[in-house]
Amino acid sequence: MKAKEIRELSVEEIEQQIAIEREQIAHLRFQHAVADLPNPILMRDKRRLVAQLETIIRQKTA
Repeated sequence: MKAKEIRELSVEEIEQQIAIEREQIAHLRFQHAVADLPNPILMRDKRRLVAQLETIIRQKTA
């Protein structure tokens, strides 16, 4: 998701997206603990997306 697309979403939609991404991060961590991930960069990208979503929520509520 691009920042422009995120800014078009409502705060509730962004919060839902954060919950989805955090769930996926937890799943990836579990997969990584059990066996190697085919693409470990995916975990980093998910964490960065969550940070970006949280930043945009702070900007909208301020």
